[in-house]
Amino acid sequence: MTQPPAAMPYPPPPPPPNGRWQPERVDPLPGTEFGLVQLRVEPITSGLAIGSLLAGIGSILVSTLVLCFGIIGASGGWGGWVGGAFTVLSVLAGAGAVIVGIVARRQIRRSGQVGQVRFTGAGLGMAGIICGSSGAGIALLSLTLTLVLQLSS
Repeated sequence: MTQPPAAMPYPPPPPPPNGRWQPERVDPLPGTEFGLVQLRVEPITSGLAIGSLLAGIGSILVSTLVLCFGIIGASGGWGGWVGGAFTVLSVLAGAGAVIVGIVARRQIRRSGQVGQVRFTGAGLGMAGIICGSSGAGIALLSLTLTLVLQLSS
């Protein structure tokens, strides 16, 4: 039968001056003057989620180049080539944003167990997925519009 932990005869030590490490729990070690301190670890925003959002925003920005160059160059005959090149870039960035966003949301969902860092940023991951798929879709629709304009002139 285990005994409940005895009260510590002294208060826990103060945290370091920077204040990042706050003790969450202090368990005294019976028969000694020592205690086991469990520190509170602050949650960390997932870098994968941030990267997913940045790639998704980049995909949207590149998809606007597809539209701009496609419309400008449609009458000259070069709009489809330039728009196609930027479409490939936008679709690759968008697909990367979607894949990394899914991985980030899985990482966030699985984090926070005992002894592990807790990640936050599920909304950032979802925004990256949405922006990436939107950017790729806008680029493909812009290329279609460019090719229709180019072939009709």
